[in-house]
Amino acid sequence: MYTLLLLSLLIISILNMALWQQKLLFSPLLIILCLLATLVSPHSRPFTTPTVTRLTDSFPHVKVDSTFSKAFGDSNIQFLNNGSMATIALDKNSGSGLVSKSRYYYGFFSAAIKLPAGLSSGVVVAFYLSNADKFPHNHDEIDIELLGHDKRNDWVFQTNIYANGSVNTGREEKFYFWFDPTQQYHYYSILWNSYHTLFMVDNIPVREFKHSSTFYPSKAMSLYCTIWDGSEWATHGGKYPVNYKYAPFNVSFSEMELSGCISDPTTTLSSCSKVTPSSGVDPLNGSDFTKLSQQQITAMDWARRKLMFYSYCNDKARFKVLPPECN
Repeated sequence: MYTLLLLSLLIISILNMALWQQKLLFSPLLIILCLLATLVSPHSRPFTTPTVTRLTDSFPHVKVDSTFSKAFGDSNIQFLNNGSMATIALDKNSGSGLVSKSRYYYGFFSAAIKLPAGLSSGVVVAFYLSNADKFPHNHDEIDIELLGHDKRNDWVFQTNIYANGSVNTGREEKFYFWFDPTQQYHYYSILWNSYHTLFMVDNIPVREFKHSSTFYPSKAMSLYCTIWDGSEWATHGGKYPVNYKYAPFNVSFSEMELSGCISDPTTTLSSCSKVTPSSGVDPLNGSDFTKLSQQQITAMDWARRKLMFYSYCNDKARFKVLPPECN
């Protein structure tokens, strides 16, 4: 990372000098330097991240092995550290995934995740809520999808929301990271309540989706942690598929947090008491969770200005009429 940073600074210095002296304009050397500049990773730039309240400090960690079941790819799943963390893998035979044993109407969901190192084109790591197994034709879904990279591009952080089966209208937004997500664990969090859905990276809000009367996820959902082959679309629209020469692709989940309104299958009513009432923290209606603080608004503005490179609300080629929330 430091090598890339030094290279970037060197390129900028040479370009500035060249332009000032007007000697390298349109020269082959200038073209080469511009191409090199495009190879510098976004996370190698010296970002100063904004200060925010650490919502992940407000909730207890849960044991992964007792909170989740194996959803698929059992042989590629390992529970470690007395069940407090898990690794799941993608190889040429199968992906793998976990699903929460409880369903939730609303809540705060978070995990510290370390992504696979090396070339990972076509690989998709997902941390998301869904009820597609119960409502195949009108399901809800709240997605964090981490999309693998090719030789020149970094991992991408993608968010998406579906409500009541609206799968034909994806509401994707994509961001670059300001760090290397393969070097250490980072927090990926979803806050979902009746007011809004909030996506966070290391507690910094990157997207807020305010709930309207016509569109918001409202049915109980399970939490999933998965890794799978997204060769058809994940990296540059499917241009770069998974290269299994670099398999297995291992992703680690730790410091898991699930707190909120648990759906009770034995009754028609939900048990919306807090999971940890002694903490005094309510992710459903507590003052810290119903709207963003000014600090969070400032941080989200920073993330969206600096790191967001795609939003469905700006895609007029895709939508003749933009979804109503874009207005």
